[in-house]
Amino acid sequence: MNTTEIKQEENVEVNRIYKHFKGDLYLVTDIATHSETLEKYVVYRALYGDNKLWVRPLSMFVQEVENKPQKHRFEPVTINSVKEK
Repeated sequence: MNTTEIKQEENVEVNRIYKHFKGDLYLVTDIATHSETLEKYVVYRALYGDNKLWVRPLSMFVQEVENKPQKHRFEPVTINSVKEK
């Protein structure tokens, strides 16, 4: 693992909710390693619809996006409660 991958992995927290730049929310469930290339992948679950499980290269998960409402493809969010008051 190179220095860039280590820094990227440290910035992605397992069991944290992230918002995709298109607006949907996802729960990061793990960081996986490809068995052949040793590339790091983020494993995450959609928090909508049928709750599909997805994987995406770590480098793509943390990359910056241009002309979007947020700086990165996925950004962490804090949700205090979903309970109605």
